[in-house]
Amino acid sequence: MSREPHERPSPFGRRDAVRLVGAAVLIAVALAAGVASDLMTTRPAYAAGTIAQSAIRAPRDATIPDQDATKQAQDAAAAAVTPAYDFTQSRADNLASLQVSTLQTDLVPVDDAFRTGKTADARNAALAAAEPALSTSAMATLQGLDSARWTAIEQASVQLLGSAERHEIKTVAEVPTIVASQMPAGLSQAEQQLVTELVSPLVTVNSAVSPTLTRQAQDQARANPANNRVTTLQAGQVIVDQGHVITQLDMVVISFFGLDKSTVGWGNAAAWMLLGTVVAALLLGWLWRFRPEYWHRSRTLLLVGLIFVVSVLAVKIPGGRAWLPYVVPAAASGMLLTLLLDSGIGIVMVALLAVLAGPVSGSSIELSAYVFLGGFAGILAIRKGERQHYFVQAGLAVAAIDIAVVGTFGLLGLHDMTGMLQLSAAALGGALIATVITLGTFSLLGNLFGILTPSQLLELANPSQPLLRRLLIETPGTYHHSLMVGNLAERAASAIGADPLLARAAAYYHDIGKLANPLAFIENQASGENIHDQLEPEDSATILKQHVADGIDLAYKARLPKPLIAFIPQHHGTAIMGSVYGRAREAAARPYGGEGTRAGKSAADAVDQRRFRHGGPKPQSREAAILMLSDGVEASVRSLSSRDEATIRAMVSQIIQERLSDGQLNECDLTIRDLENIREAFVGQLLGMYHQRIAYPQNKVVELESRREKGLG
Repeated sequence: MSREPHERPSPFGRRDAVRLVGAAVLIAVALAAGVASDLMTTRPAYAAGTIAQSAIRAPRDATIPDQDATKQAQDAAAAAVTPAYDFTQSRADNLASLQVSTLQTDLVPVDDAFRTGKTADARNAALAAAEPALSTSAMATLQGLDSARWTAIEQASVQLLGSAERHEIKTVAEVPTIVASQMPAGLSQAEQQLVTELVSPLVTVNSAVSPTLTRQAQDQARANPANNRVTTLQAGQVIVDQGHVITQLDMVVISFFGLDKSTVGWGNAAAWMLLGTVVAALLLGWLWRFRPEYWHRSRTLLLVGLIFVVSVLAVKIPGGRAWLPYVVPAAASGMLLTLLLDSGIGIVMVALLAVLAGPVSGSSIELSAYVFLGGFAGILAIRKGERQHYFVQAGLAVAAIDIAVVGTFGLLGLHDMTGMLQLSAAALGGALIATVITLGTFSLLGNLFGILTPSQLLELANPSQPLLRRLLIETPGTYHHSLMVGNLAERAASAIGADPLLARAAAYYHDIGKLANPLAFIENQASGENIHDQLEPEDSATILKQHVADGIDLAYKARLPKPLIAFIPQHHGTAIMGSVYGRAREAAARPYGGEGTRAGKSAADAVDQRRFRHGGPKPQSREAAILMLSDGVEASVRSLSSRDEATIRAMVSQIIQERLSDGQLNECDLTIRDLENIREAFVGQLLGMYHQRIAYPQNKVVELESRREKGLG
């Protein structure tokens, strides 16, 4: 039941401080128990080739170097490096000069052959002797030259050799290509062949592979940052899932985080204590600010603290495991508090548990959403637990929402299909456990902490209850009155959103004190003689007030719940007993000529009104106020001779106005709108109870026979 906060009657005082310290100590002990596992020295049995007994998760965000993958990338980069050669231009220039000199020396005999005045045959013979390595076609080209053309060929050969040798030549196979590319212009094809054969033998390799330079290039390639391989993990990410084999690569990551070493989790413990303290402080602050009625009730505060502590430990213990946190029945805490107290505290509880659930499982947003949304669904569906099918309905709602949360994060890529199926099964199990826990414990907790539950109220409202059986047998008039009051109270409570079952049960027991002296109350005086006609008003008032004290005694002996017993004195509040007080005023004024005279009125006013008021307290809740109004309305309307709508409405309005004017409703939460709704509910119920019936013929015959027998017909 959601409510608006009311202005607190007083600031935070000493009693509040005592309660705060007591609650804080309890919660601190619970949090300390929760961090015990973090403070224990652990020695995980992690080794490559073994099976992970539980999911191993990254404790924080990290970027981890992957040494094996990095080495493979470096080796590949080094292997891809082209061998480095030792070519230098200066060395090529020197070699070109040397080879040109050699060529010029080799061509001196050819020059001589062209310069001397030899015959053609002698010159050809000299040329053949000077260049024996030339091919037949090249020799023919040489022998066919004249002196001037030879000079041009010789210059072209020197130019070609010098130019070719100045280029980097790594292998002999490259020589023809380089020679052809550097061939001077202006030569015929035959002359080009001749020049090529003259020069090619002298073009030499001027660049060789350098192991040193190659090694330096390979080292530089290895050092390239692009070869670095890393593994990026987020806090809470699974390194090795439960039941999977740990690989050597997994061990690198595990060792990086130090998870394979014996450690004491001081950081985890401190973080847990800090966050838990903040959450607990907010919970206590919320109770003090928005639920002062719970804050000032020690047993209720203890109940909230107990549910909080148990829920926190339940969330903490399986934290960090693969699927176990999803089985934790966190939704039970919200449903229990909704049933025992109200939905507001239930929602606050599941919200705070969701805040704690994420960090203990590696800052998992999914688990926080899972706990909060599932718990919220349970609160929406459980209602007040009047029927068992509400519990089944709540369990199905929790399961459906939790599975939807798992599916949502699965679609975001956090789970594969197998993981989604496993977590969905865990969600079903958790919802089932939460339902069983809620159904099995809410009545027990209600009894232990003095909170009325719907099942208790249904049992107490059963006519077979011993006190109700006694009312029926010993005080039938009071029993019937209580039933009528119960009908009125239930309808009025439903009209304003109060608890109708509580109002009905309270109505059944509000007058059990009349069992101690049944004939003192007019509804049980079957003979029509009222004993109060022979009693002094003060004595009558004492007798009438006594039924409240007797009712409380009987209720305690019958072990009725204390919240139900509280209705017995509140149903009269401090209201005045009007008829007895009126008799007292009349008796006081009679010697002076009645209240019509000034002296009589003065004597009547001198009667102490406090002696004719009930002891109270005034109604403290809406249900108690409804019971007071229902009791007064039922008794007053019963006394009416005419029960048409106008008369009933006037009487109901009068009773409500009298209680309001007398201040009896000052200490409950009823509003003017509530009173109007209660008025309409009373009128509707009373018109149904006292509607006019058709006179059946047989009833008329019975009436005539009865009158004839009495001599009236």
